[in-house]
Amino acid sequence: MDTGTTPEQAPELTLDDVRAAAERIAGQVVRTPCMHSQTLSNIVGTDVWLKFENLQFTAAYKERGALNALLLMDKAQRERGVIAASAGNHSQGLSYHGRRLGVPVTIVMPKTTPMVKVMQTEQVGGNVVLEGETFDEAYAHARQLEQELGLTFVHPFDEPNVAAGQGTVALEMLEDCGEIDTLVVPIGGGGLMSGMGTAARALKPDIELVGVQAKLYPSMYDRLTGKDLPCGGDTLAEGIAVKKPGDFTGRIIEKLVDEILLVDEPSLEKAVALLLQIEKTVVEGAGAAGLAAVLAQPERFSGRKLGLVLCGGNIDTRLLANVLLRDLARSGRIARLRITLQDRPGALYKVMREFQAHNVNILEIYHQRIFTDLPAKGLVTDIECEARDREQLDQLVAALREVGYNVSQVELN
Repeated sequence: MDTGTTPEQAPELTLDDVRAAAERIAGQVVRTPCMHSQTLSNIVGTDVWLKFENLQFTAAYKERGALNALLLMDKAQRERGVIAASAGNHSQGLSYHGRRLGVPVTIVMPKTTPMVKVMQTEQVGGNVVLEGETFDEAYAHARQLEQELGLTFVHPFDEPNVAAGQGTVALEMLEDCGEIDTLVVPIGGGGLMSGMGTAARALKPDIELVGVQAKLYPSMYDRLTGKDLPCGGDTLAEGIAVKKPGDFTGRIIEKLVDEILLVDEPSLEKAVALLLQIEKTVVEGAGAAGLAAVLAQPERFSGRKLGLVLCGGNIDTRLLANVLLRDLARSGRIARLRITLQDRPGALYKVMREFQAHNVNILEIYHQRIFTDLPAKGLVTDIECEARDREQLDQLVAALREVGYNVSQVELN
């Protein structure tokens, strides 16, 4: 499909396009499972099916659209090679399938891109060019190289052939889990939702289509609602942190999607942790956005049969560790208690006896004598501890206060 047209002449996306893409990529991407989650269904009070796109070779659905676009190119285009601007899953999907098909792939990334992402892209076959401090600068350089070197630019989302490939996720979900009557899909630039929405609405006209965006990046939400919410910040869902959504995808989403919900950072963290704990599957922030929306508004989905797309699993291991520990803190399993003591022998020992009496495990102890507004003979001690649950922790705090200690809990956002 040619995207070089005016909005009035802009190409449409059809079920036939998505079906053709499914035939084209069959056997070259993983047909990931779509499974009912009994535990999550019990938690949110409605039936939940999960599509495990984090099980693709590059751990994201982006392979589908990238491969479909590559297969539709003519021999000359493949021989010259393709180029894209991406620091995320699109770069790996395009690089991996480009190497498989013998197509040279150049990926332009900002100089600020974490080295792990550069290495992952190079490992699956991409030639990485670092240019610019921001994504916009990298994108501009990629378009310049496209012209100078005669390469074919493959947009990560705002391109019909890419969106058609992403739509194959919905074909598989509705074939494998036909009971689904509501799809909850993350939205960044809109490629996944435009493709899935096109296929799903054609197959089941009464299906409900709900998009989800990070609250820090409500770009498509603003477009559909006419609002002008601020867009920017550090989000766990960097895969959908898009300041300017696609024009092509935006027109499709405006016609098809029933509602877009916004999710905050604590909800995203909770969803990532819950998927690991319950489903034993690693999902990045963007991939957990659908579940985050359902957990935040269970009444909104009451009585529905939900299909959630776990669209990616590429999350930094250190970040994942932080998310899990923060989730334990929010649930009351671990805590940091700040206790004011007198600086005299045995003061800390007396506090330790209360922890022992309530069977709460101490992880770390921090003494602060200098940088405090207490008198010279006073000190503050922070004690990181591990409890069975919040009730056990609350009982310890109550006991400490009952014997005269000033206790506060260091809270998370």
